[in-house]
Amino acid sequence: MTLKLGRLGQPRNPFRTGGFGPRQRDKRSLRRTLVFYVLIGSLLPLALLGVMTYSLIYNVMTNKVQTGIEATLKQEAASLENTINNLDFASKQFALDGGVVDEVAAFLQEPEVYKKLQIMTRINEKINLVNFTNPYLGVTAYIMPSAPDPILFTNLNLYSDVNLDKLPPFTTYNGGTYYGPHRTLYSASDNTVFSVVRKVRMDDDSEVYVYLETNYNQFRKILNTESYGIKVSHLLINRDGQATYIDLDDKPELGLNAKWKSGQPLSDTYKGYRDFRYTSTQGWQLVTLVKNSAFNSEINVWFVQLALLAFATLGFAVLLALLIWRWIYRPLNKVNQQIVRMSDNRTTPVSFTNVEEFDLLLTSFKEMKTRINDLIDEVEHKEKEKSRIEIEKLLSQINPHFLHNTLNTVQWLARMNGQKEIDRLVTLLVKVLQYNLGKQSLIVTMREEIEAVQNYMELQRIRYDYEFEFSLELDEAAMAAAVPRFLLQPLVENAIYHGASESNGKVTVSVRTAAGDRLMLVVEDNGEGISEEKAKQLLEEDPEGRRQGLGIGLSYVNRMLKRFYGERATMQIGSKAGQGTVIAITIPRRTEEEFHD
Repeated sequence: MTLKLGRLGQPRNPFRTGGFGPRQRDKRSLRRTLVFYVLIGSLLPLALLGVMTYSLIYNVMTNKVQTGIEATLKQEAASLENTINNLDFASKQFALDGGVVDEVAAFLQEPEVYKKLQIMTRINEKINLVNFTNPYLGVTAYIMPSAPDPILFTNLNLYSDVNLDKLPPFTTYNGGTYYGPHRTLYSASDNTVFSVVRKVRMDDDSEVYVYLETNYNQFRKILNTESYGIKVSHLLINRDGQATYIDLDDKPELGLNAKWKSGQPLSDTYKGYRDFRYTSTQGWQLVTLVKNSAFNSEINVWFVQLALLAFATLGFAVLLALLIWRWIYRPLNKVNQQIVRMSDNRTTPVSFTNVEEFDLLLTSFKEMKTRINDLIDEVEHKEKEKSRIEIEKLLSQINPHFLHNTLNTVQWLARMNGQKEIDRLVTLLVKVLQYNLGKQSLIVTMREEIEAVQNYMELQRIRYDYEFEFSLELDEAAMAAAVPRFLLQPLVENAIYHGASESNGKVTVSVRTAAGDRLMLVVEDNGEGISEEKAKQLLEEDPEGRRQGLGIGLSYVNRMLKRFYGERATMQIGSKAGQGTVIAITIPRRTEEEFHD
């Protein structure tokens, strides 16, 4: 970050012009911000209260109205079910009762007209008796469709062209077929009724049916035009899912020719309506339709009142914000003047405004100025430390270079004096130091890593007077793979520590490819081995750096694996007493380009 300086090395203050001049016009946003937050502070509680109240009132009102409509719907459906049950009971009396059925059979079989009249009289008496004891019944008739005059007996005059097949089907229940709502077959009336047709049980094959209707006002008693003080409409759906009746004035044509599946929402067809449905065990459905405007009328009235209250609160909040702005403008301007004045000299004393909040702001600014001065001193100190560390870093680079040059001198002296062993030893040492200290890149090929390990092992064999053997088992396909530098030497050093002290010791390093495009690196010795607890200890993390000896090398390898491979790398230690130790590493196979991506 660059800090522009004015005269006397002081930071240049962008507020130098003072007051609220042309460069400070954006400061008027404080007024808008103040108005905004006052509005939020005033309207948010009202909004939250409105949402909570609306939700509560909506649920209460909705549940109240819905419960009332559903209760009325269930009552209407129960009345309709009772009507069907009554028709079922009465039709069974006329179709299954032995006395009436026998009279009808005798009438059909009697050839003499006089006796037919007597039988007809008895049948009419029984019909009138049943109708008298069941006031919900209207037309009652025996019909034989195959006869020249299909209507055998009836208590009221019917139309001459009676055709039961033209009646709108409603449901089938307990052996009877029910129709309706439809216009009565009574010729002197136009009432809407429900009817049932049931076949009369005859000993021969004669097809005789009993036809019953509800009385003239039974249907009007069942369906109410108002429910819970709200105007409602009704829709009757028969067993086939076809709407057979609708009393919706503005859309009567939508239901009568449509078929409705069980559970299908009606709101798709009846826009702006709510539907409440009752499905009877008798196979029909009764639906109550209510306009949304009527259903939500009480809620809408409450919502309008809440909106008026919100507008009134909005006006009061704007007025309050303007008054607060006038109260804070003068001390705010004074604070700005103090800040501009302090920018010329950081030691300028602060002049307070005698307003508690603004004086608290100026006090914090004064403390901030002191803190800034301290930070500037700290930055200067850190810059000096940075220079010292860079010099030490340069020295750390010079020391290995000096050591390398010195060893080269020793090497040439040994060659000049014919000291081949010393020459060989120094040559190996130079190669090892050059690999470990001189190479800048952390990523090398496996071939380079193996070459460095060979040089290191040759030095160790010279050191231990060739008391142990060293062998390599290499997969040529793995030699071009890239690995972190200095990955195998700590493991080889560990193997020497556990196996080289024994006579006939042996250290084997193997590198081979594994399944899943992976590499397996194994370092094995035939030494005395280590305990299972010691192996676990060597693999554990040491965040406080308390490791010593071999633990440091293995910790380095473990950290390198986690840094470059994460959870995809594994390192295992296997050892048994007297049978040596095996350290196996499995890593993904990568190229140098993949490490640098």
